[in-house]
Amino acid sequence: MDACFCVAAAAAFTFTVVWTLKQGCDAGYWSVAFGALGASLYFTAPLVYCGVALLCCSIALVCVTARTDELLPLQGRAVLVTGCDSGFGHTLAKRLSKMGVQVFAGVLDVNGAGAQQLRDQGCENLQVLQLDVIDSSQIEKTHLHIRAQVGDSGLWGLVNNAGILHCPLDAELHPVTLYRRVMDVNFLSAVKMCQVFLPLLRRSRGRIVNVASMAAEVPMPMFAAYGASKAALSVFSKVMRLELSVWGVRVALIQPSGFRTNIFGNTDAISRYRDEILSGVSSDAREDYGEAYISSLPSSLTKLSQMSAEDLSPVVDNMCHALLSVQPRPLYTPGKMGWFLPFLHRHLPTTLFDCVIMNLQKYTDCEPAGLHVNSG
Repeated sequence: MDACFCVAAAAAFTFTVVWTLKQGCDAGYWSVAFGALGASLYFTAPLVYCGVALLCCSIALVCVTARTDELLPLQGRAVLVTGCDSGFGHTLAKRLSKMGVQVFAGVLDVNGAGAQQLRDQGCENLQVLQLDVIDSSQIEKTHLHIRAQVGDSGLWGLVNNAGILHCPLDAELHPVTLYRRVMDVNFLSAVKMCQVFLPLLRRSRGRIVNVASMAAEVPMPMFAAYGASKAALSVFSKVMRLELSVWGVRVALIQPSGFRTNIFGNTDAISRYRDEILSGVSSDAREDYGEAYISSLPSSLTKLSQMSAEDLSPVVDNMCHALLSVQPRPLYTPGKMGWFLPFLHRHLPTTLFDCVIMNLQKYTDCEPAGLHVNSG
């Protein structure tokens, strides 16, 4: 009876793992699950049953990792990507066009360096379009242009990649105008883009790929505005995935950890952020935090950029998979910490996780002036 129970449990677990991994759960997460299963069976079941269970799980893991990701035929597929001036969107537009996909690359500045680099590719299937994602008139103009181009075949993919970060800052110090701006670009623009382009996506039973962030799932100190906007996008994407399944439209969420893109800004942006924050913060907050502390925070963008991964290919690989795979995943977590920090957040006691995340990285060597007063 015990043997039957253990074999049945192992079989059920194996089926669950195989199905879940095929749906796209991170393999790193499940490697921890396999370890936990092995440890529990070792202490609760006879050795022979433990061996049978682990053998089944090993077979499941081999079957999953050995499978090949079949791609759809690329001919006749058209994809719109936002935020192609630089970073993920820029790299994705180049790769898709080289693969033979018709790419509409939306850029914030059609006369900028990033747009010119895309045009220099000389690909007939790559069109650079002026598209500020918070400008409704530009969205509508882009929609009319693409609809005329794709006709009855529809638009295969929409990649909502455009986003802004601003700078690491205590939630209390973020001006409300900044919260609105970040929410407009990172969340509401994606909502608008989906609403406008879904009729074209339904024609092709295509794909939506939304680029969120690890900060959408893990509370990151100093990233209240950015994390909140990406969390909103994450929930929106998951709801859309359910609702659009009846139409045959697939929705995928890309949730990267830290990668080095132009989202970190430059020297001019850092100086502008500093002036914007100091002019918007209340007199009480300025007194409690101190001008030296507040002024030091925008400079941490340079440090964050240097610490981030320079190779963007893990994210772009995931974007391509979400767009072109026969079996796209609902969630992708590229990056070294992409699955690990969310795993800790879900499973560690809150007090322990708070200790880990608060000591993970210091954004500035300064401390709020009021802390020294209160400690004295």
